[in-house]
Parts: sequence; C-alpha cells; structure tokens
Amino acid sequence: MDIKASDFPKDFLWGVSTSSYQIEGAVQADGRGESIWDRFSHTPGKIDLAHTGDLGTDHYHRYKEDVRMMADLGVNTYRFSIAWPRVIPSGDGEINPQGLDFYDRLVDELLKAGIKPFATLYHWDLPQVLQDRGGWQNRATAYAFARYCGVVVERLGDRIQDWITHNEPWCMAFLGYQLGIHAPGIQDLRIALQASHHLLLSHGQAVKAIRAASQLPARVGAALNHNPSSPFSASPADVAAAVRFDGYFNRWFLEPLAGNGYPQDMWNYYGENVPEVQPGDLQLIAEPTDFLGINYYERECVEDNPQGIPPQTRRRMDPDLTHTADREVYPQGMFDLLQRVSQDYPQLAPFYITENGANFPDEVAEDGQVHDPGRIEFLKLHFEQALRAVKAGIDLRGYCVWSLMDNFEWNLGYNGRYGIVFTDFDTLERIPKDSALWYKDFLST
Repeated sequence: MDIKASDFPKDFLWGVSTSSYQIEGAVQADGRGESIWDRFSHTPGKIDLAHTGDLGTDHYHRYKEDVRMMADLGVNTYRFSIAWPRVIPSGDGEINPQGLDFYDRLVDELLKAGIKPFATLYHWDLPQVLQDRGGWQNRATAYAFARYCGVVVERLGDRIQDWITHNEPWCMAFLGYQLGIHAPGIQDLRIALQASHHLLLSHGQAVKAIRAASQLPARVGAALNHNPSSPFSASPADVAAAVRFDGYFNRWFLEPLAGNGYPQDMWNYYGENVPEVQPGDLQLIAEPTDFLGINYYERECVEDNPQGIPPQTRRRMDPDLTHTADREVYPQGMFDLLQRVSQDYPQLAPFYITENGANFPDEVAEDGQVHDPGRIEFLKLHFEQALRAVKAGIDLRGYCVWSLMDNFEWNLGYNGRYGIVFTDFDTLERIPKDSALWYKDFLST
C-alpha cells in the first residue's frame, strides 16, 4: 500500500515521543533532585556497560536545536515528559522555579515552531527522596504526585491543553517492583501490586488536579503499554495462560480506568498479594478522562509455565516473523489492539498511539548517513494498520513515533537505538536517519 499522510483525517496529529530521563541529562543542573533512575543507573550491574542517564542527549542544553529538528521533520505535535525531580526535588517539598523555567522555555519554543506540546507528567523518574519513604508502595506518594501535577499545570496550563498523567504504569509497577529490572529494582509481587494501585489512584487524583489548575480546557488521559495476548497452542492450559497474561499486562490497568474495578479473575489469582484498596479508591481511579494513550510495540504469544513466577507464562517467538534487535514485528497487533479497546472500553476513547517504534543496531555508513530500511518498513506497516483502524471507524486521532532520537534506553543503556535520528553519544551530534527523511516525506504528502 502506498500510504500518505493525506489519507488520514486533516486534524490527525503526527509526532515524535521522548522522555525526560532518557534525553535531558543535566542531572545536577539548576537545582534538580536525584531520581530513582539516577540511583539505579549508578548501581553496579543494573545497566548494560554501566551506562547512566547523566548526559542523555543533553537535550536540557540543546532543546532549541532539537525543536528545529522536529520542525524540519514536519511533525505537528511533540510528546515529551516533565521530570518531577526537576520541579520538586524532594518530591513533596519546595518548588524549584529553575526547573519550571526549563519547561517554560521548551513549550514556548515548540509553540513558536507550530508544534503542539503533548506533555507527560510521569515517565518513571520518581524523586529518590520519595522512594526512600517507600515509593509507590507508599500511599502518600499518590498525593504528592497530584500536588506536583497541579504545580506544573498551574505554570504551563495557559499553553498546554493535552496532558498524560502516567506513561506505562505496568512498567513502573512490575518491572520496577516485581521483576526488579527497572528502578527501583525491587522484587516482590505484593509490593508491585500495591504500587500498581497507588499509581492508578494517583492518576485519578491527578486528573482532578490538572483540571483544577489549567487555564485552558484541559484534555487528560493516561498512556498504557499493551501487548495483545494469544495462546501458543490450542491446549486449555495455553488458552488459560493467554487470558492470565492479558489480565496481568492489559486488563489490570484498563478495567479500573474504565470504571470496572480490578478484573475478578486476576484478583482471585493474586490471592493474599492483592493490594489494599480503601473506600472510594475505585471511583477516583475511574475519574472521567478525555483520551487513552496506547503504546504498542509487539504482541505476546504465550504458553503455560506452571513453574514460573506470576503470571506463570512463557513467551514464544515466531522465527518466521521479521525481528528487530529485540522484538517480533507484528503490525496486525496494532489494529487488533485498537479494535479491542474501541469495543471493550469505549468510555476511554478517543485513542492516540503515543509510542510505536523499533530498535535496530544502526551505524553511520561511509557516506556519513544512517541507513535503516528495517525501521522504514516497520513504520510503514504500522501506519497502514493505523489507517485501517481509522477506516474501520475507530476513533484514532494521533500517532507519535518512538523516538525522536537515540537516547538512554533504560536497562539497555545506550545500546538500544529506537530513534529516527541517530545520536553520536561521543559528540552528541544528531544525524537524521533514512527513516526520519522517509517520515518527513510522508508528512509532506
């Protein structure tokens, strides 16, 4: 299919995504406090090659150059995140005006370039001070988060209308508190489930705080990562495993946001590990929102694994599918996912693809360019599925490619290259890859 941007609705948003800890650097500049990722990345053995986000791509000092780069691409929106430790270094204490000043300058630069700011208030960089008091296991963190959101929106809500409370709370709760491969590095299912509840609770509180603080009519939602789940075989055990994984990864967050409470099958499955839920919590979590952000990278084909940790499933990869450096390429899953949320959770519509992208081992070629045909094909195939969804009547309103540029890719360090712009991590030079040039051409049609 020869796909063009003009095939989509005229007001469709096309953008790129980043996050604060991955690109900003300047971790000790202008009063910024320590985050859990500062602590975690400096802990030996946690990150590939002992990389840290201390420098990132130095976006803090190079943001004007990066905004010019986005303007040259032709995107009309930019999804970025705001660093809580930069705004309130202690998490719940004094406000750092210099931290807010940076985002003030960034937003003004975006608007000057004709790019709509789409701001995420939490992309995993919790102030370490709050983690020392229990982090997301501690209910007080949810209240601190709502206050922080109000502070940011009071300052920027005269120019930003679109707000995302949390990015991928599943990763924060389960990679951070159950599996321990993300900050803060805890391995305890009960703590992870309590953290997941407080993340959801803080979302509901934040929705109210954002609306109260915004000078413009705010549009608020959350961005969840979703892996459509299918059984590896038709065996009853694998079929049950696929339902269980869906509950663990997808429904545990979707159902409460939609006002349905926690899925009963998973509540039963978790048994004594279920979180403490206070009266009124579920109503607050289901505070009405204006959209749902969807981060899609891959599907999950699972088989039963009785000896494994919850959800007692094992991933099976299809060797016949194309693969990136770390994932299967399964574009059909994006349409399946959009169709599913549209049918099962219409109260969360409209939808935005807030992240979608691919990791390839890119290098600068002899001609000084970065040729990434695999990423171009990846994006083309996924854009086709997005258009298919739009034509099927699904209320999809925007698409942000992950990521603008290569950056600190969490536990992969600087080894995971998801950017459409190449970053030379020695010189910090930015080189648009062929995929960026393709995206620019696509947007110009």
